[in-house]
Amino acid sequence: MGAEQREGGTRRTPGRVVAYAAGGVVLLAGCASMPDSGDLRDVEATQRQDTQVRVFAMPPRDDAPPSEIVQGFLEALTSDDPGYSTARQYLTEKVAQKWEPERSTTVLADGPATEAGPAGGREDGDDYSFVLTGTRVATVDAQQSYTPASGRYGQTVHLTRDKKTGQWRIDALPPGVVMGKSDFQRNYVSVNKYYFASNTAADSSGQPMAVADPVYVRERVDPMTQVVRSVLNGPTSWLRHVVRSGFPTGTTLPKGVTSLTPDDQNKLTVPLNDKAADIGQGKCDEMAAQLLFSLQSLTPTVDEIALRAGGTQLCSLTEERATAVAARGSETDPDYLYFIDGQHRLERISSGSSSDNAKAVPVPGALGDGAKALSSVAVARDEHSAAGVALDGKTLYVTSTVSGSSIGDPVLQSKGKTEADRLTTPSWDAQGNLWVADRDPEDPRLLLLEKGGGQPLEVLTPGLDGRINAVRVAADGVRIALVVDKGGKQSLLIGRIERSQGSGEPPSMSVQELRSATPELEQVTAMSWAGDSRLVVVGRESGGVEQVQYVQCDGSIPEAATLPGLTEVTSIAASEDSDTPLFATSKDGLLWLPGGSGWRTLKETASVAFYPG
Repeated sequence: MGAEQREGGTRRTPGRVVAYAAGGVVLLAGCASMPDSGDLRDVEATQRQDTQVRVFAMPPRDDAPPSEIVQGFLEALTSDDPGYSTARQYLTEKVAQKWEPERSTTVLADGPATEAGPAGGREDGDDYSFVLTGTRVATVDAQQSYTPASGRYGQTVHLTRDKKTGQWRIDALPPGVVMGKSDFQRNYVSVNKYYFASNTAADSSGQPMAVADPVYVRERVDPMTQVVRSVLNGPTSWLRHVVRSGFPTGTTLPKGVTSLTPDDQNKLTVPLNDKAADIGQGKCDEMAAQLLFSLQSLTPTVDEIALRAGGTQLCSLTEERATAVAARGSETDPDYLYFIDGQHRLERISSGSSSDNAKAVPVPGALGDGAKALSSVAVARDEHSAAGVALDGKTLYVTSTVSGSSIGDPVLQSKGKTEADRLTTPSWDAQGNLWVADRDPEDPRLLLLEKGGGQPLEVLTPGLDGRINAVRVAADGVRIALVVDKGGKQSLLIGRIERSQGSGEPPSMSVQELRSATPELEQVTAMSWAGDSRLVVVGRESGGVEQVQYVQCDGSIPEAATLPGLTEVTSIAASEDSDTPLFATSKDGLLWLPGGSGWRTLKETASVAFYPG
């Protein structure tokens, strides 16, 4: 395990740490070679293993001292034991029956360190205690939802000696599971499970919008079955206010179903209990689409979902048919990449052309002909309309992207005294509504213009602490990304969009439960959605340098998150469709990022780049 012992304030390596590997199985045998003394050592995080290697822990050996019992238990928590059966062997029989490892996972910066507990104890006595310590990074709750955390961790583990057998066992421990960050990354994988937006009718095509709900599952413990169970259990607490599930309440896998496996045609048959037996075809298709979208987030090898209940097949849905059931942002392929050129005009490049040889042309209509100098623009997701902010940031115009269209009167004006105190870059949702923030210190507001016009509706932002500097609505229309400035620090926050309307009353809009997606960054200078639950951001940590990286909307960091470096970035352009290339603007102009190489300059003069949305 590469861990260290501490003795009298000095450090020494353990006598022997052994790993056995055969047939893709690794046994964590470090605990079996611990010395018999009561020395304490930190449980340092294991090195990342190959994803195909399964790791199992060793059970406690006879007459193991308290320190070895605690060490072995903590190592067992990082193994691939499906039911934590080995870890339970380190507990008393009573505690083993009551312990709920699925209740929570606490992630520490390093593996938990062990210190003598306040009550201490003697190994020639019958009780002993340790305190597990570390620095919190995150928690994963019983719904498998990830939340960043900070501060010190300190929890007591108490052991007792069995009077009959003379063996030490743990009889009191913290709730759930605790492990280091690298062990968490080895053991768990982020998966999007999907539900349907309930606060918006549909996208512009009339389809319901599928909304990603990211959760973490154990990567090598039948993750496919875990994902199915998680979908059936319903959305996480943060999202459930704005989504619905196609599954009837109480739908579960039947008793006795412990594992699900696709057949050789990549078709997965999912049996359900009788709660789903009498559903109609449309509802069944929605249920199958939820599972298909969710499982394809885990593995692309599932091409079809069949649902069964009451001994009969309810429906079967292929990947091709699923696209007709619900719309996803990640399945939307934009026609163009847009940017503002050196003359403050709106231009575009075909997204289907080779970026090295792509030809930029002015966008048809008023925003591309140079009649109005622009500081920022947003193009609607159907690419038929655009909203532009004038160069001074004071006025917002909405017009068509059709040749000959006029710019008309502004739909919104800010009274801010400087450009930095006026309108942000606008953003379109999938329903054709336009979002923008007014940064006027005298009247800061988040505003919505339904279908891009009419009387602006002020969106309530309870809990917002700071001023909004940037706005980007997710394709699903139920989540919004905000860059918020507070005391000179700019953070990326994700909020939930809630809509309500009483009888005879105007609609009310609010952004609820804002949470940080970049807890480690001090300055976020640019951001864009880059998937159903992923964003690309430009920012820096305290004392660090500017970097471009991916983040999850729950605040976790995906593997290989950091992208090639780029300095003085003014905008970053990504699409929810991960197959589209990244673009950015900086002091070097318009740049793009081909796969597997560094940034390349495409055009030497450009101030803002973006995809529709």
